[in-house]
Amino acid sequence: MSDLKADPMPFSKFEWLIAWRYLRARRSEGGVSTMTWISLIGITLAVFALIATLAVRSGFRAEFVGTILGANAHVSLYSHGEVNQAGRLDRRISDYAALASAAEQVPGVVRAAPLIKAQVMANRGDRNAGVQVYGMRAADLVKVEGVAAGEKAEGDLSRFDEGVAIGTGVARELGLRVGDRIKLISPNGVRTAMGTSPRVKSYEVVYIFSVGRYDIDSVRIYMPFDEAQNYFNREGFADEVEVAVEDPEAIDRYVLPLLQATGSAYGVWTWRDASGGFLRALEVEDNVMFIILSILVLIAVMNIVSGLIMLVKNKGRDIGILRTIGLSQGSIMRVFFLCGSFTGIIGTACGVILGCLFAIYIDPIFGFVNYAMGGGVWDPAIRGIYALPAQLQIGDVLSAVGLSLGLSFVVTIFPARRAARMNPVEALRYE
Repeated sequence: MSDLKADPMPFSKFEWLIAWRYLRARRSEGGVSTMTWISLIGITLAVFALIATLAVRSGFRAEFVGTILGANAHVSLYSHGEVNQAGRLDRRISDYAALASAAEQVPGVVRAAPLIKAQVMANRGDRNAGVQVYGMRAADLVKVEGVAAGEKAEGDLSRFDEGVAIGTGVARELGLRVGDRIKLISPNGVRTAMGTSPRVKSYEVVYIFSVGRYDIDSVRIYMPFDEAQNYFNREGFADEVEVAVEDPEAIDRYVLPLLQATGSAYGVWTWRDASGGFLRALEVEDNVMFIILSILVLIAVMNIVSGLIMLVKNKGRDIGILRTIGLSQGSIMRVFFLCGSFTGIIGTACGVILGCLFAIYIDPIFGFVNYAMGGGVWDPAIRGIYALPAQLQIGDVLSAVGLSLGLSFVVTIFPARRAARMNPVEALRYE
């Protein structure tokens, strides 16, 4: 008795024992085990959904950005152009070797390569497809990580100067394999006295690559740089210079040094400029999804309030007795606060475990769902990538945990205060 009157420390052992006893109580004893289980399951599912969504969001962005950076230039250097004798703006670069050399001198630049880009028609037999041809030197192509290091690549890239390298989508569309020949048809071909006639030429497929993005694999063909100059009437010229840097996520800090190194005649176009609209849309979608799922977590933790209100009502006599023998309002409040917090903590822990397992084993889970639905659940032509990615990040997990626990603790305070302010005389009057 004297220990209780001495105003014990907050969250003393006896407060934990009382809270745990109330949580384990059966309904016949005045407990609310059913409501506790409902709250627990609701919080678990809400946290699981939040972590799973955040993991997929992070994985999708990482996969999208990774495939962009693995197959495309981090920065493209282009000419502002000059008006030629025909009155057209000519953006071709004649001093591309010097321009590439100047760009490589910028700290942080790992590669600078002249490039020729053009669109043509590809043909094999009775099959046709529109493709985009990239003219690049063999020594530069082997440094393009997404092309040279692809897991699904076929053929020998060392034979690149003997033919062309095509994406898996192009190969599938035209029915091509390594060693077959592909016919390229360009409307801007040989110039004659009668005008420009289409240019048609066939090449051996020496390499088939997959960078992991449908919109690249289905249209891209790499051609040796010298051959591209001849085929597209670019003798002595390049269309742009492709630059790769050490830290593409911090691409903005390379822009000014590149401009200073290359001169005022050239401009820069970064990968963020090319994909900025999509990335901004993805960021807005991420924020909206987080808000929606946060509301879902809030709805789940509100079940704790219902359970605690019922518990306080059922334990009115116990509260009166505990107050009579010396427990303070603070102790009563902490007892019921612990009851609600237990539910929030356990539900959050279970949700984190399920969410992490989902992110880790997303491939077999997605494979099972795809099999159960009869296939075709994920269309790479729409999504841009071949599978649903997920990437666990500690920041996402901590934000989900913080949100769930924070809401659980806050909503628990109100019914706990109601229990603490209960008049012991009124609680025992009719007992």
